[in-house]
Amino acid sequence: MRSRHVFVILWLFAVGLMAAAATAQGISTAARAEDPKTIAVQSRLLVDGAVDERNDAIRWFVERGNKDAIPALIQALRFSRADASALTDALHALAGETPGPRWFDWMLWQQAHPEIKPFEGFDAFKADAMAGIDLNFRVFLYPGVAHDIRLEEITWGGVRKDGIPALINPGMIDAAEADYMTEDELVFGVEINGDVRAYPLRVMDWHEMFNDVIGGVPVSLAYCTLCGSGILFETELEGRDKHFVFGSSGFLYRSNKLMYDTETHSLWNQFTGRPVVGTLTGSGIELKTRPVVITGWKEWRTSHPKTRVLSLNTGHHRDYQPGRPYGEYFASADLMFPALVDESKIKAKDYVFALRSSGAEKAWPLSRFAAEPVINDTAGVLQLTLVGDAGTRSVRAYRTGGQTFAKGGNSDELVSGGETWRITEEALIGPGGTKLSRLPGHVAYWFAWSGYLGATGELATGAN
Repeated sequence: MRSRHVFVILWLFAVGLMAAAATAQGISTAARAEDPKTIAVQSRLLVDGAVDERNDAIRWFVERGNKDAIPALIQALRFSRADASALTDALHALAGETPGPRWFDWMLWQQAHPEIKPFEGFDAFKADAMAGIDLNFRVFLYPGVAHDIRLEEITWGGVRKDGIPALINPGMIDAAEADYMTEDELVFGVEINGDVRAYPLRVMDWHEMFNDVIGGVPVSLAYCTLCGSGILFETELEGRDKHFVFGSSGFLYRSNKLMYDTETHSLWNQFTGRPVVGTLTGSGIELKTRPVVITGWKEWRTSHPKTRVLSLNTGHHRDYQPGRPYGEYFASADLMFPALVDESKIKAKDYVFALRSSGAEKAWPLSRFAAEPVINDTAGVLQLTLVGDAGTRSVRAYRTGGQTFAKGGNSDELVSGGETWRITEEALIGPGGTKLSRLPGHVAYWFAWSGYLGATGELATGAN
């Protein structure tokens, strides 16, 4: 009996040791699963590992069971050579939903789920993945980079850093010398302090950015072809020794280009003029917008006979025929890159005119100007008049203080109270030289404006 009693005691002791060991092993496994170094290794295998390693990494993240791996799996879905079905199955297992089989579908799902936060170290994973495309991307993305947009929503736009080269102080020629221009093609028209310039879209489609000094004012035109928006920013800020010079990073955020400044390599949102990734994040800097108009070359040249226009000698070899790089995209109703958009009012790629004035963000569908070339309206407490041409995508807005206007006898005239006013790039000019100042604004696709300003702005859809 005694020997049996001793045996039972020893057996219970052994069982206890095994249980303790099993518990310790479980804790160790769980600890390793949450170890940032282990996560970093497994996430890197998602895009760089051999076939078996990639599949093992996918299974590892599924077994780990944490949704914080979803952003890395979505990233891998675009670039990894792993079986796409294995990645989508893993995403379904973690998310509990299946928005679709494509990376595009999952990016839209991710945008709709801001509560999903990536694992610690995702910034390093993202930086490594992008550096695999272009080592120069490391100046934008790196471990610990400051950001106020979601890194997981930053996407590669298909080109390397400066793959779309910005123009810096480009050569200009007189209108009479611009024999390459056709009358109906569109230009960005700018006038500052009497300095009149035209930047043809056929050239800007290839460069998407110019840095120039117009009328003594340093400016950049940030043109996002995907958004259909060319926004003119002042680049000289009070308190800074030098004005900013901008280029195209090669990255997008919700189908909007992320430009960068050449001084700090911070990434900036093209639509808002604010730094969103990098050392300037949180600085409170916001670039001031200036008026710019899209119009036909014939109309611009007629109104501004002393205008200068871009020379085709840009220093770059491109086929500067109108619509060459993005003709198919402009003609399509589809987006090239993922961005959620509410199409209950108008379609994603319908054009709107976006007023850009502090405290008065409002947009008007360009189609309204086909029936109403002159619109008297308000934006917040601001009273204004808009003059537009849907055919040439031309809209100018003026602060009118409640005075109403109608179309005049000539294309460059308005009438109010029986008196004729002249339309200029800087102001409406009335009898006795009275001036009503022009307001900054630009044309854009609806999805871009609604994606960045729709929550705080207003869409004018009906007649006034």
